[in-house]
Amino acid sequence: MPNVMIIDSDPIRGQKLTEALTARGLGAQHAQTLPDTAINADYLVALNNLIMDRLTVLAKSIPIIVIAEAGSIPEAVAAIHRGAQDYLDLPVEPDQLIASIERANSKALQSEDHAITQFPLIGGSKVMAELKANIGKVGPTDSTVVITGQSGTGKEVVARALHASSARSGAPMITVNCATVPANLIEAELFGLEQYDTLHEQGRGLVEAAEGGTLFLDEVADLPETAQARLLHVLNGENRRVGSSTTTPINVRIISATHRDLGELIAARQFREDLYYRISVFNFHLPPLHERQNDVLEIAQWVLARTTGRLNKTGLSFSSGAESAMLAYTWPGNIRELENAIERAVILSDANDTITQQALAIDLPSNASPPDKPHTLGELTSLEDYFVKFVQEHQDQLTETELAQKLGISRKSLWERRQRLNIPRRKTRKRGRRHDSASS
Repeated sequence: MPNVMIIDSDPIRGQKLTEALTARGLGAQHAQTLPDTAINADYLVALNNLIMDRLTVLAKSIPIIVIAEAGSIPEAVAAIHRGAQDYLDLPVEPDQLIASIERANSKALQSEDHAITQFPLIGGSKVMAELKANIGKVGPTDSTVVITGQSGTGKEVVARALHASSARSGAPMITVNCATVPANLIEAELFGLEQYDTLHEQGRGLVEAAEGGTLFLDEVADLPETAQARLLHVLNGENRRVGSSTTTPINVRIISATHRDLGELIAARQFREDLYYRISVFNFHLPPLHERQNDVLEIAQWVLARTTGRLNKTGLSFSSGAESAMLAYTWPGNIRELENAIERAVILSDANDTITQQALAIDLPSNASPPDKPHTLGELTSLEDYFVKFVQEHQDQLTETELAQKLGISRKSLWERRQRLNIPRRKTRKRGRRHDSASS
């Protein structure tokens, strides 16, 4: 049962509306002033003179419907712009308010569905479950986010999912790769020009183009120092064009990404520490694909289905050898490399073919052959489960060095994981005889 908090300074009117909502099956309570506990409700209904000053902040955490005693079009526009779900004039009928609550709920569900279907985050591992949960919590806010991870791990996909799950999803998300724009041009590109020519639309930069939406700064670590200083103004709600001494109001959410260590860059005085703390209210880290081994086959199946649909190839599937190779390979190019390998294989395959390791063109090191038995997605419940299963199945036949090589880790890492996961090392006679014969 949705819980609605009604804030109305008129006790009689507020109580009547509360009783009417309760009679229609909603949980409702009334207060004459805005209490600190209001944020714990599912919906907040408040008079304009009691909420407008705090609307922007509260709307990040709870759906708010503003009721105006003497409404006006400019105030209605301002309320929606600050995050209100609806703006109603008094007198308000209970059915009218319930319809407004249903619209707000439907909008939230549509935004969540859009984020999930348009920008899918594939994988059932613990790290992916946590990432999806965090996107659900952080996406609807205006908080800044820094996404870190190697190239090809899906940082832009996460940024788009954050934007799609926010109240800004109807506004543009503008993406700029800071590493690809020359240092002498990036300030004009981002913040605009006071003196402009025909190449620039009224001198606008990408910050202004993202008004009301999201600006995604990929490879933010490559921003020059002067551009970093200008970005601080944007985070304060102001934009200053190149060549101008004045600022203009701006409403943009900043999401950033980088594959570099911003802490090291701060220590080397190559990135502003004050800017780092402003752009990183939340930090999301995407691990490389080889650390999400139990997600590899699920991602591969999703990519295969999407690629075959796009290229109109039917009936394609992976052989067990291809699945084993995908699990054993370290994927230095991460998900982008996996996508490219599958697309090449699909293009070169005929309908109803079975895609083999050779078709994927996966070159495994001679000392890192695929596991003898491919594991299904159901068996690979976590990377640690895979590690335990592989070690227990092969430790009687392989030396520690060979085990480490096949797992793509060092002997030290193998030993540390044995200790942490309580997998004792077996000293078998078979291994001893193998050593003697090798040395004779």
